[in-house]
Amino acid sequence: MAAPPPGVAAAPRRAASVGHALTLQGITRLYGDAAAVRDVSLAVESGQFLTLLGPSGSGKTTLLMVIAGFVAPSAGQVLLDGRDITALPPEQREFGMVFQGYALFPHMTVAENVAFPLRVRRLGRAERDAKVRAALDLVQLGALGDRRPAQLSGGQQQRVALARALVFDPALLLLDEPLSALDRKLRTELQEELKALHRRVGRTFVNVTHDQEEALSMSDRIAILDRGRLVQQGSPAELYERPATRFVAGFLGKSNFLAATVEARDGPDFVALRVSGRRLLARGDGLPGEAVLMSLRPEKIGVLAPGAAADNLVEGVVTAWSYGGAGYALTVRTAELGELRVALPTWGAPIAPAEGLPVRLGWSRDAAVAVREDPA
Repeated sequence: MAAPPPGVAAAPRRAASVGHALTLQGITRLYGDAAAVRDVSLAVESGQFLTLLGPSGSGKTTLLMVIAGFVAPSAGQVLLDGRDITALPPEQREFGMVFQGYALFPHMTVAENVAFPLRVRRLGRAERDAKVRAALDLVQLGALGDRRPAQLSGGQQQRVALARALVFDPALLLLDEPLSALDRKLRTELQEELKALHRRVGRTFVNVTHDQEEALSMSDRIAILDRGRLVQQGSPAELYERPATRFVAGFLGKSNFLAATVEARDGPDFVALRVSGRRLLARGDGLPGEAVLMSLRPEKIGVLAPGAAADNLVEGVVTAWSYGGAGYALTVRTAELGELRVALPTWGAPIAPAEGLPVRLGWSRDAAVAVREDPA
């Protein structure tokens, strides 16, 4: 396995996988002349948690429906462990599915809902009951099997939907915005539980979301889609720390963008950029004279004490600020680089923010990244 890029931590180890590998080759889905998905190719390793991330209309749900078999691709192939399943109907793919609206049967008990896929497969009563008990214990609902969905909270209903999707040992688990109907606190709790569940069962999960924090916190890998195209894929840390385009940097978190020109290489991993007459160092590549953007995350900018050194320095004045509990959000006007957004931790902050306060800002050369404009 290749080492992660500098500054990016290696992924934690997981238990042995019982999942299956999924490969998409050149998937395109047309609706008339409009392409919902354009030539998407990606590979999901056995036991991996992959998230398809993008804004509304990016093609992520269409791609999930192609994987599930509910939508036929206009071109391309879906492979499971190297076997072409593109023409297989959904019921023959043996994939578990969890929907945003849970899709539970209101007239059935929790146990009956979970048992439904097993009844369809005509499992015997004893085996069915044992599997239902195990699935409910897996999602910590073993004591609620006799209740109806209406008697459960939203989070409990989502756990029932997960148990039902896992009870028949699916080849893949597909999740279509499974947490979006929950409030923020419960959503955060279930993100942690879902990731822990994934590690316990060792199966391959493919998740769809538009929520960047959800994707970062739960996924082993993220595939970012925009206007039907796959624009970048990688681990959460790789995508956040090393975005390739303005869209990726802006969609996956906040960033300052500064128009720049490559001046020269600065070692194998860095470039010197010319930004509004200033020479600044950033991670990236490019040919001298090439137009790029310098992407700089607000939390990677430090407010420096007088005389402190940094690879990149600029002076400015605080024009606005807000308090957010764990941190301050500052807007700093600089004469050379325009306005910069700065995220400053409140604990141990070197300044007490105030409008009109002069500040010195600094950041290391690997804090900024040279990215490209998005293709038309």
